[in-house]
This record gives sequence, structure tokens and C-alpha cells, in this order.
Amino acid sequence: MTEKCGVVGVSLRDRDAARPLYYSLYALQHRGQESAGVITHDGFQQHTHVEMGLVGDAFDQDDVEGLNGSVGIGHVRYPTAGSVDSSCAQPFSVSFKSGSLGLSHNGNLVNADEIRDELANMGHAFTSDGDTEVIAHDLARNLLEEDLVRAVKRTMERIHGSYSLTIMHDDTVLGVRDPEGNRPLCIGELEDGYILASESAAIDTLDGELVRDVKPGELVVLHKDGTGFDTYQLFDREDTAHCFFEHVYFARPDSVIDEKLVYEVRRELGRQLWSESGVESDVVMPVPDSGRAFASGYAEAAQEEGEDLEFAEGLMKNRYVGRTFIMPTQDERERAVRLKLNPIKSTIEGKTVTIIDDSIVRGTTSTQLIQLLKDVGAEEVHVRIGAPQIIAPCYMGIDMATREELIASDRSTEEIREEIQADSLSYLSIDAVAEALESSRGDLCLGCVTGEYPYDIEGEETDRDVTRPEIDGASPLADD
Repeated sequence: MTEKCGVVGVSLRDRDAARPLYYSLYALQHRGQESAGVITHDGFQQHTHVEMGLVGDAFDQDDVEGLNGSVGIGHVRYPTAGSVDSSCAQPFSVSFKSGSLGLSHNGNLVNADEIRDELANMGHAFTSDGDTEVIAHDLARNLLEEDLVRAVKRTMERIHGSYSLTIMHDDTVLGVRDPEGNRPLCIGELEDGYILASESAAIDTLDGELVRDVKPGELVVLHKDGTGFDTYQLFDREDTAHCFFEHVYFARPDSVIDEKLVYEVRRELGRQLWSESGVESDVVMPVPDSGRAFASGYAEAAQEEGEDLEFAEGLMKNRYVGRTFIMPTQDERERAVRLKLNPIKSTIEGKTVTIIDDSIVRGTTSTQLIQLLKDVGAEEVHVRIGAPQIIAPCYMGIDMATREELIASDRSTEEIREEIQADSLSYLSIDAVAEALESSRGDLCLGCVTGEYPYDIEGEETDRDVTRPEIDGASPLADD
């Protein structure tokens, strides 16, 4: 699974914004590796640099130095809506009668096609099939008739789905979080300005201080001179829909999201996992890197109950094997897990082993990993997962498998255990996740583990009273 995007925006007093934006994108690189971009404004005009590839490949020193101006926004992208090419790379920029507009988006709209149809019928020309351009066109249209705050509110009334946005209207930077707060966005204070970012790790990179999360439904407008910010609570829902998988997998463990340090949440999820389904074994070890904090909490909880359970790093990750690794034959595909993860034989041989991971999606990697551990001498291999079974796709901006590909969509836990050839298998319960997050189930987006969503999605069940906005002139059966 891969997160869709990371967004950032800064407003500074006495220096160009390009280099802080560049560093921030590096801090958010885990959220998207397909493209990277920055737009700045020098008070007279926009300056844009957007390229495919990782941040380090998309920018060189001349690129950064050519982005003038003390305000700007940035974006890293992994595509889940729109094509995998430069037409959907962000930030997206557009010039119109009322000025210039730049927009970075993390999330996914479920009614983008309907709004695109309506705007196209009104004469708007689109250059991409992504939902970010839809937001930009709709906002530009509203800015012709309204001031900035009212224009943003009108657009928010029409778009339906998850979004955290950093926007630049001429030389004003603003941030918006959708009314359900599905995707993260936070405010930070720098020595000479303010920053909006998907995660607080970007603020830390710039030696800033986290101020707080942007509230669901809130608009934050940074002062042009970097001296402060104004806020407008445009929507106030009774329930939120925070994505629980941000804490389970996507966010950096050193980030604070919705007032909780991700690392500590994951350790607590591991403790809950021991409480619900701890199993006697000689050693517990994480599947790197995502299982590390879970395994630490799991082992600590076991040891507090007097269990002689060793925590060990029994799998070493090769960081130079990525998703582009070429595996043309079945034999090479099976060898891929050994290229990515190499076991430490002395930690495993002759022992009963519990491995901790954040999820099982298709099951292929888990099967190969368990066989690998048994090949090097593990007596038993028990699997514990720090999240509930993923039974349904995500429509909110996570690149996740279809129902047909998800191993848990039509199988019981016991059937999955048999398929991956584990000696035992347990997942964390939804209630344990809510407890670890100190939240109610009604304030979380649990669509991928319940099949019921906090948004009105064609053909899917909802977990609350919600209806998508009516869009004039849209196709009656827009494809989501």
C-alpha cells in the first residue's frame, strides 16, 4: 500500500521559501515518490518547478535558486486518482482573471467526475484526469465572484471526499482540511514564519515548533509577511473520519498527528495486540520497518506479565530493492522476498518465532516470509497483525488492492492462516484500535476494515448519515 501525497506551504519574513519547501518535501518523501513540485510567488508572479521522480531527482540547485519569493507551496505525489505522468504532477497551477492559483492536494474526491462534467459543460478546459485540477477550476470560478474565504467555503460545499490542501492565491498561502479530517494537516511556527504540512516531521526538519493540527473543516490563512495566521471554522461536523491507517502505517513514527505521537500509538497497538492474542514464543521480531514499534510494545507488554519473550531484529531489510525491481519469472518473484529481507539465522534457528506486521494485503509476501523463516530453522512461526483485516478498498487516497485481490475480503482468519502457512494468526480488533487512538469508532474512517465508509460512494455502504452534494449538469451515473 502507498499513501497518495504529502503537502506543504510556507510564508516567511525575510528569505526565499524555496529551500525550506525543498527540505520539507524530503521530510514527506515517504508519502509519495512519483513526482515532486514547488510553486513560489515573489509578489509579482508565480515561479513553478514540477518534475517526475524523487525530490532529489526532481530538483537541482539551479531549480531551487530560480524559485523566487518568500511564500510557496509544495507537493510529493503517489498517484491513486489520475494518470501516472506529468499532467497530474503537483502543485497544480492555473492563471485566471482574478490572479494566479496553485494547489497541492492529499486525499481523493469521490465526486470529481460529476464536477468535471459540470465545469466542462460551462467551457472549462481540463489538461489532466486528476481530481486536483477539478478543485482548482472550481475554486478559480468561485474567486471570480467571492472573496477568498467565501470562495473556499463554496468549493468545500461542492467537493465530496477526503482532502488536505495547501493553496496559494497570488502571494497568500492557505491550508484547508476536509470537514471529516480524513487526511492530516498541521501548523508549525518557524523562526521567521509559519508552515502548513501533512506531518509535523516536516516542521521538525526546519527546526520549527508544532502549533497544532488544522481542525476538520478549518481554513488557515498565513499572513503574507510570515508574522502569523488567521483561521476560519467553515464546517463543524458532529463526527470526524480520521484515517486510522495514518497511525498504523503511513505516517512517519516521529510525527504527531491529531495530537498523538505516531510511534507511541504504534507501541500501544502492539501492547493491545499482546493483550488480545499474545502467544508463547521464544522471540518476537518486526517485519521491517513498519512492524518495529508494534513489536516493541508487544514484547514490553509480554515481559510485564512475566513472559520470557525476547525482542530481536531477526530480519534485515535491503533498502535498495524497491517496487521497480524486475521479476520476470516465478522463481525470481519468489526470490524477491530474500532480496528485500534477509534473516539472521542465529536469532531464528531452533526457536518459536512471532513476527509482527501492520497488515496483510494480498498474502503473497507473508507466505514467502514464513517459508523463509522455516527454511532457516524456525520451529514455529506465529503471525500477529497490528490492525484489523483489510476487507475492502480505500477510496480516500490510498493505493490499495481491489476486493478481488484482498486476501481477507472473502476468507476467515483461519483460512488465511492456512494459506500463508503460519502456525497461528491473529489481527487486532477495531475496538483495540479505537482505544489506542483514544477515539470512538464513530470518529474514525474504518472503510477498509468494515466495508462501510464515511462518504457517499457509489455502490458502497456508509457508516453515518451522509449524502454527496448535488452537482448541476453532472452525468447521472458518474464513475467513482
